[in-house]
Amino acid sequence: MIRGKFITLEGMDGAGKTTHLDWLRGRLEARGVSLIVTREPGGTPLGEALRKLLLDSHDRCHPDTEALLMFAARREHIAQVIAPALAAGRWVLCDRFTDATYAYQAGGSGMAWDRVAELERWVQGALQPDLTLYFDLDPDVGQARARQSRVPDRFEREQRDFYERVRSAYLRRAAEHPQRIRVVDAARAIPEIQVELEKIISTI
Repeated sequence: MIRGKFITLEGMDGAGKTTHLDWLRGRLEARGVSLIVTREPGGTPLGEALRKLLLDSHDRCHPDTEALLMFAARREHIAQVIAPALAAGRWVLCDRFTDATYAYQAGGSGMAWDRVAELERWVQGALQPDLTLYFDLDPDVGQARARQSRVPDRFEREQRDFYERVRSAYLRRAAEHPQRIRVVDAARAIPEIQVELEKIISTI
C-alpha cells in the first residue's frame, strides 16, 4: 500500500484557510484522490472537547498548559485519525497542525521554542506533513475579516502585537523548513491564490 499524503493549512484567522481547504478538497477528489479532512485542535472526541476548552474559555492559561493540551489532542489525533488514514493510502487535509503551536504558544504567548520542539519530537516521532500551505496576511486585515464572519474565540480576542508575534513565528518556521512550507500571499483575490495552489499541488 502506498502511503497517503499529509497536507496541512496554516495561517491566522481571516486568512482564508477554510475557503482554500474546501477548494483543495474538491480539486483532489476530482483527481480521484481518497482523502479525509480534519482539524486541530480537534479531529477526535477528545480533541474536540479540548478545542472547546481552549478556544471558548475567556480565561488565559499558562502557555505551557496550552501547548500540553494541544499536544495531548494531537497525540490522539495522530493515533486515531491521521496515521491510520495515511497507512491506508488516503490523503489527509488538516486545518492547522504543529506549526500553529509554534506560532501561537511560542510566538504569540512566549513559550520557549525548544520546549515546543521537544514535545513535537515526543508526540510525532518522524511524522511531518508532506506539504504545509501557510496563508500569510497582515494581522489587521485578518482580524477585520474574522470579526465580519463570526464571534471571535479566545485567541481572536488577542491584541495586535500578539498577532505580529504569531506571524513572525510562522515566517520563522517557513524559513526553517522551506522544502515543506509554502508561503502563500493571502491578501490577493481568491482566484489568483487558487491558480498558485493548483501549481503547488500538481507537484506532489
